[in-house]
Amino acid sequence: MRLLSHLLKRFVEKGRLTVLTSDGARHVFGSGEGGPSVTVRMHDKKLEKELFFNPELVAAEAYMDGRLSFEDEAGAFELLYLFSVNRKGLGSHPVQQALRQAWRSVRRFQQANPIGKAKENVSSHYDHPAAFYRLWLDETMTYSCAYFREPDEPLAEAQRNKFRHIAAKLKIAPGMRVAEIGSGWGGLAIYMAQVCGAKVTAINVSPEQLAESRRLAQLAGVADSIDFREVDYRELKGKFDRVVSIGMMEHVGVAHYDEYFTTIRDLLSEGGFALVHAIGRMSPPGTTAPFIRKYIFPGGYVPALSEVFAATERTHLWVDDCEVLRLHYYWTIRAWRRNFMAKRAEVDAMMGARFGRMWEFYLAAVELGFLHGSNMVFQLLLSDKRDDVPVLRDYMFDTERALAAREGGT
Repeated sequence: MRLLSHLLKRFVEKGRLTVLTSDGARHVFGSGEGGPSVTVRMHDKKLEKELFFNPELVAAEAYMDGRLSFEDEAGAFELLYLFSVNRKGLGSHPVQQALRQAWRSVRRFQQANPIGKAKENVSSHYDHPAAFYRLWLDETMTYSCAYFREPDEPLAEAQRNKFRHIAAKLKIAPGMRVAEIGSGWGGLAIYMAQVCGAKVTAINVSPEQLAESRRLAQLAGVADSIDFREVDYRELKGKFDRVVSIGMMEHVGVAHYDEYFTTIRDLLSEGGFALVHAIGRMSPPGTTAPFIRKYIFPGGYVPALSEVFAATERTHLWVDDCEVLRLHYYWTIRAWRRNFMAKRAEVDAMMGARFGRMWEFYLAAVELGFLHGSNMVFQLLLSDKRDDVPVLRDYMFDTERALAAREGGT
């Protein structure tokens, strides 16, 4: 326990962490002030050394495998909350600094997403049964950041707000041809067809999501207006009045940003413009956390805005508008995690207890990343020419009000 104690004494300042080791010893760290009190039990002697060298990954794996458990009704959220309020102490430890430097040196390899590999990476996360996601997503089956008017607004309403907000920014008119890169479960495509009257080509590399999207479009009565295709974004051809990409850039990887933005530019018809909505970070460029990289989003990366704008500069795109959503994803994931935990017994029965613990850890980690970390969401409007997007933002709000009025009649 000597090595781990050295790390935890330096790391845990706020709150309190009590560690019960496999030999029956009890170790207490932290002041007890400014954070939660969490008690963990380590069932394996080897954990002490493993946690010292890579606590972010090993803590998750140990919980998934039952080698680490919690006392007093705590869970992954409480442990990660303690980590979250003490994150500076962990990052300043010399061993952790060296580990992060090593990760940065190989991040382009970790984020390699050529055609084929990109499909494999995406499928590892999204090709779970639709019934699993239906347990804890809202009825729109939207798995991306919502747009909240109030922090406690019902999730389905906040997701419809997001659809409306995006459609208004894009100023979609009836009959427009719209390409959606990364169409998820089809919620936005259905909205653009149903409320805006658009003709949508929606692409995805997840067969599970595409099958469910087609079913939902059929139920909504807009199947004839949406062409769902299983194709990589680099393989889509044609010209479109609008291009939209929600929650897709996080899967692209830094080495492919120029391909991504060049594809968007080349898909736009004369006078058209695009919207990109993605998770970003307000801090300088970094790496993907090891647990997320290994188990949740292989090949994924949340970019700094400096990396995003460098790519738009290289690909000669105008950034006509940038909006930063700072707390909206925190509110979204908080709702998902609460829904997930309420359905936990059903999740474990459907997917297995280890999977349930993995997703519990994942949802807690990302929720706190948007509360205490550097994560946020940005929306960019992009065009080939400087005047393709209206020069005053008033049109967005006028169009949003018009769409809200139209929704009641669809």
